[in-house]
Amino acid sequence: MTTPHGLVETPLAYREAANGVTYAYRRFGTGTGIPVVFLQHFRGNIDNWDPRLVDQIAAERDVILFDNTGIGSTSGTTPGTVEEMADDAIAFILALGLTRVDLFGFSLGGFVAQDIALSEPDMVRRLILAGTGPKGAPGMERWSKDVEDAVVADETGPAGVLYVFYAHTDTSQAAGQESLGRIYGWADGRDEQPSLEAKNAQYEAVLKWGVRDWGAVARLAELRQPTLILQGDNDIMIPTRASYTLAGLLPNATIHIYPDASHGSIFQHADEAARQTLAFLGE
Repeated sequence: MTTPHGLVETPLAYREAANGVTYAYRRFGTGTGIPVVFLQHFRGNIDNWDPRLVDQIAAERDVILFDNTGIGSTSGTTPGTVEEMADDAIAFILALGLTRVDLFGFSLGGFVAQDIALSEPDMVRRLILAGTGPKGAPGMERWSKDVEDAVVADETGPAGVLYVFYAHTDTSQAAGQESLGRIYGWADGRDEQPSLEAKNAQYEAVLKWGVRDWGAVARLAELRQPTLILQGDNDIMIPTRASYTLAGLLPNATIHIYPDASHGSIFQHADEAARQTLAFLGE
């Protein structure tokens, strides 16, 4: 059973799946209706979600945050393709006894969410795709050197996150500081940080996703679930124009662009993102 508690108050739980992987997760919220499964960004674990976003969604929905294979407290070795990550996420969802879910995919998690929806369309009711883009499309080839230096390097820190996730304005940077305070402002029972090996595998998957592939672009026409795309107006990690391309390729998508925002727009505008997500899921 889930509880109305939020991310910080919910202890880690574990579930072994048919693929032999033991997944770490936190499940909280109303305990009713179709659950929302959250798929995390590059180098993120369960506890890198901003509580201000996920707790508001959990006030009205059943929320599931988890570490995919090899990430944080989940066992196994992180694969080097998005498709394998999607297969692993599906194994976790089935291990919970779920056959129908909504997906909230952020950045790399948005890549994984798209693949799940395409490979298992009956499993996915609705999609929220934040700060993400389409496989094989222009603008997805690779991250710029300044982004790589900030968040791909082995040694990173808050400055790198602020550089990539928030616009280079006083207002956005201040919002970023507040979000980091919410994310890292607690210590007891935290999830393990992803290893360098996991980070390298994830970046390999990101680069493969970005290779020009018109077949993959055309396949997006098969993704017919209602989809809400959320993005900042100047994302330097996943170019905002790529999110517009994604919205144009999907048959049933709407897009919302947050002002004065970069890759972490859903954390900077957490209240609005939560409201829009709940409204969309309730349609």
